[in-house]
Amino acid sequence: MTNRTDSQSQITSGQNIQGRKILVTSALPYANGPIHMGHLVEYIQTDIWVRFQRLIGNDCTYVCADDAHGTPIMLSARQAGIAPEELVGRYFAEHQRDLSAFLVEFDNFHTTHSTENREIVEDIYARLDAKGLIARRTIEQAYDEQAGMFLPDRFVRGTCPNCGAEDQAGDNCEVCGRTYSPSEVIDPKSVVSGTTPVQRESEHFFFRLGAFEDSLRDWTSSGHVDAGVARKLNEWFEAGLQDWDISRDAPYFGFEIPGAPGKFFYVWLDAPIGYMASLVNLARRKPGTPDLNTFFAADSDADVYHFIGKDIVYFHTLFWPAVLEGAGYRKPTGVFAHGFLTVNGQKMSKSRGTFISAATYLEELDPESLRYYYAFKLGSGIDDIDWNLEDFVARINSDLVGKFVNIASRCAGFISRGFDGRLADKLDDPELFDEFVAAGDDIATSYQAREFSRAMREVMRLADRANQYIDEHKPWQLVKDESQLPRVQAVCTQGLNLFRVLMTYLQPTLPGVARAAEAFLDIEPLTWHNRGTPLLGTVINTFRPLMTRIDEKAVARMVEKSMTTVPPEPASPDGNTESKISLDTFLGVDLRVAEVIAAEAVDGADKLVRVTVSLGDERRTVLAGIRTAYDPQSLVGRQVILVANLEPRKMRFGTSEGMLLAAGSGAQEIFLISPDAGAQPGMRVR
Repeated sequence: MTNRTDSQSQITSGQNIQGRKILVTSALPYANGPIHMGHLVEYIQTDIWVRFQRLIGNDCTYVCADDAHGTPIMLSARQAGIAPEELVGRYFAEHQRDLSAFLVEFDNFHTTHSTENREIVEDIYARLDAKGLIARRTIEQAYDEQAGMFLPDRFVRGTCPNCGAEDQAGDNCEVCGRTYSPSEVIDPKSVVSGTTPVQRESEHFFFRLGAFEDSLRDWTSSGHVDAGVARKLNEWFEAGLQDWDISRDAPYFGFEIPGAPGKFFYVWLDAPIGYMASLVNLARRKPGTPDLNTFFAADSDADVYHFIGKDIVYFHTLFWPAVLEGAGYRKPTGVFAHGFLTVNGQKMSKSRGTFISAATYLEELDPESLRYYYAFKLGSGIDDIDWNLEDFVARINSDLVGKFVNIASRCAGFISRGFDGRLADKLDDPELFDEFVAAGDDIATSYQAREFSRAMREVMRLADRANQYIDEHKPWQLVKDESQLPRVQAVCTQGLNLFRVLMTYLQPTLPGVARAAEAFLDIEPLTWHNRGTPLLGTVINTFRPLMTRIDEKAVARMVEKSMTTVPPEPASPDGNTESKISLDTFLGVDLRVAEVIAAEAVDGADKLVRVTVSLGDERRTVLAGIRTAYDPQSLVGRQVILVANLEPRKMRFGTSEGMLLAAGSGAQEIFLISPDAGAQPGMRVR
């Protein structure tokens, strides 16, 4: 079989890559909540890449589906008093509506709760079982006796057995980053009923992942995943690949395993199979479109690319390719992982109004503004990107309105009023036009490599060059001299042709603006390969604004609409929300003003930051679980409040010599407490 790696050299100027068939997928949105700004990073990134492939002439199919199975959906439906099918049906319609509004254009959007998905997952399971790749053994698992159900690891919460942090999930501590099993959790509680779970035995079905270790090592080290991801996966290989539990016990919303009453396929087995199911559904609805074998047959020479978030890398780069190989299918050509979204430098927050749904954004702002801003921020790696709202307003108003659209608006009026909309028969500066066309080589390379930020910066450099050309020739002055009218037509024709080339480069990012520009210029749909033929001697239509400036008040309204008040803690029997302590106990806490002099992320811990603080005449090192809310470098120079007489605590990653005071509703929302201006390190808080 042919399994190509992603190559920048595949795109060259003037070459149409004939016959290249590509299947592209985005990770499936979970049918248990609305689409929000974080989700849109992936769908916009994928859609831009797909549109670029089509623009250069490739046969690119883009499919997705709702991820519709699992315990959370079952419980949400139960809480709402409706069937799970009704719940996933509601979100299925809502997801399609919101993604379409952001101009994300799928060839097919399906659901994992479908006939096609059931057929394929049962077939794949049968193939794996026939090859001896399915093991059956009895395990112990947390069981909620009141709810009458086995609990997924995340549905058990309690105290971390490693660092003592309270209210942590049953499989991972957000404070110290350690992983463990629910049976190790101290004082465990079920999130379903609040009762203490018991351990019960149950037979589970396991996929023998270790049988594919050599194959997966070769695949992950051969350019099919990002180099950083490959290095991370080596940790799993070094530890040895363990069998993967692919079954869950009733009650469960999903597909029952054939021949095993009360046993269901784990959602993470049938979710990626949803890519295949969506493709099959498309082929059944539209005969003649690519089918399953086109892309997944073992000898297929087509390309298959998955766009995912970095939080689900293991599922897509270990479990999924191994299942495909075991079932006799080909592995993906590439798995592209991206980072998370922060807003104003911090994790999205309901209390700050930055946990924004797609629907709320659309009430106030233009979707293509967000598409451009994400593109301006996105590279090919897994680094997080930040949606800074102030910069967002300035960037859109400057780049898209002030630079790009401005080229057309400055030239169109002169052509319409003075020449009945007719362009000149030749370019005023053919060399400049050729410069713009030639720049497409590097821009195409950037798009292909998912270096969208680099592509956007190059387009804006060219936009500056086009505006400079117009400024130099000043058609608004030339038009005052009747003898210079031919020059006015020539200069404005040149400007509109430069605009058309730039619009071609931005078409994957701004498809709606591109359609409006095509109507204005009265041209056929833009393609990468016709950009080098100038538009001459034709008649254009009256120009209408292609984009408008963002009003800061609209952004403020969006944030206000998204703001949610954090509910108070449950009250104690006497009506207070917290347990009482004596005054003497409180006065015994030594709170000091401290200044952060160094801060760094702790290797191996997702949440911890190693903070070095000065108390004036003393330095302390504190391990603080604040990485979800703060960039370590942003803390340097900040004053904080330190619990100075806390007994040093030895942790997995070192000794913590105090605690920083913060407010919030948990690890997801953290706000460090700082003194007013004028406080000095070492001062006691009174």
